[in-house]
Amino acid sequence: MANLKEKLYQMFILGFSESVECANALGNGLGGIIFFTKDIQSVSQFKNLTQSIKSKSKISPFLSVDQEGGRVERTENIHNGKKYLSAKFAFEKGEEFLKTQTRQIARELKSYGINLNFAPCIDTNTNPDNPIIGERAFSSNPDEVINAAKIVCEIYEKNGIIPCVKHYPGHGDADSDSHLTLPVIDLPLKQMEDIHIKPFKFMVQNGIGMIMAAHLHCTCFDKNRIPSSLSKNALNYLRNNLNFDGVIVSDDMEMQGVKDFGSVDACIKGIKAGINLFIYRYSNSDTINIIEQVLEKSTADKELKNCIETSFDKIINLKKRYNIIIK
Repeated sequence: MANLKEKLYQMFILGFSESVECANALGNGLGGIIFFTKDIQSVSQFKNLTQSIKSKSKISPFLSVDQEGGRVERTENIHNGKKYLSAKFAFEKGEEFLKTQTRQIARELKSYGINLNFAPCIDTNTNPDNPIIGERAFSSNPDEVINAAKIVCEIYEKNGIIPCVKHYPGHGDADSDSHLTLPVIDLPLKQMEDIHIKPFKFMVQNGIGMIMAAHLHCTCFDKNRIPSSLSKNALNYLRNNLNFDGVIVSDDMEMQGVKDFGSVDACIKGIKAGINLFIYRYSNSDTINIIEQVLEKSTADKELKNCIETSFDKIINLKKRYNIIIK
């Protein structure tokens, strides 16, 4: 039976490093690792790395990557620069092409030991000047997004890869990059529902297990400046209005769109708002310090402790569903 420390560590996916901090975190029950291009140098090297991480993990980990195709792809070193097509261009080539490419991505990731892909983007890209989504979205039409997302998610699942749809409640109307600032989506709720939330609603109804929350300020949920990833209103809508019962993961907590809200404070606010799993691209002493401070505060904060317990259960259930943890 996991203790509170292990349950809290399960709520974090950290970037890989050869550091003592990373190794210790795995031994403390770290939820998973996210890999970037720097970590993936050759087929044999990467397979050995994923196996080594599994062997050092107290609890079977998420081994994850952002492998969308196009601008967001992590296997460039293995492929000698050759890329998969981005979502927009793959979808424009037709359903059969999209199916074939998705199967190639899924089987490749599975062969390396990856079990979670932070894809597909199911943002409806309504803003032609969007600096961060653009071709990462299948379409500017929510029904086309739904059609493509269904194809991609089904293929990932058939190949043992957990798909994580992103970026709830929809990054498609943004005019700035959440890596650099906190974008504001100033649309009425009805418009958000009809265009941007619609694909998420469909995927929830089709049993998606993981949804990524964006670092966006959506005025339909909050008048005060706060990212959706830390917003009780935005995440309660996902739970209570869309009836999502799976794992809500934050976008990278090192992004500027959320960093302005503090480190430990933002983490605690996110947990209490409903985030179950956090991504931090670094596994350094600063990140470990955040986890340890949250742990310390949770011993005297019943609400925080209860949220950790709930998140742990959701994470373990998802891992069992995909045989990451054998039942």
